[in-house]
Amino acid sequence: MDDRGLVERVRAGDSAAFDAIFRQYYAQLVGYVQSLIRDQGAAEEIVQDIMLELWRRRAALPADTAFKAYLYQSARNRAFNHSRHARVVRESEPLLLHEAPSVPAADADAAGDELAEAIRGAVAGLPPRCREIFELSRVDGLRYSEIASTLGISIKTVETQMGKALSVLRSRLALWLPEAERS
Repeated sequence: MDDRGLVERVRAGDSAAFDAIFRQYYAQLVGYVQSLIRDQGAAEEIVQDIMLELWRRRAALPADTAFKAYLYQSARNRAFNHSRHARVVRESEPLLLHEAPSVPAADADAAGDELAEAIRGAVAGLPPRCREIFELSRVDGLRYSEIASTLGISIKTVETQMGKALSVLRSRLALWLPEAERS
């Protein structure tokens, strides 16, 4: 069966079709991601995350898009996000090693946990469509045009929903933001 047929079956919740897609693309995607980030373990984890999201968001899968290109674009975006994050961590390590902590470790952990919970709560409190668009942008790393194509909406709608999401999150997380970002 071709990709289009498999995607339609996955959209309908057919786990056998999902298994077929997984078997067909998993190794290829791992190889592709590994060629980008040079880390086998991380490449496997990234592709597993892509496949998990594929199943989780199966109802929103693009039916009229080249599915293989969609998977490779997702893999590329996540690989670049992984590389960016790794670079930030590497660049910040020397700074962290030479700075004396201003907050005791236990307090910092508690504050970090509180912030993480506040963020999760704020995102969960967004309207469903707004939250979906926000997560596709900020979690999955999709560009606005990719989100619009995936969800079958206009780029302007994506921009509007992202603006709304950021405004709501900014107001709900005001206590956590530096003074300059609150207004």
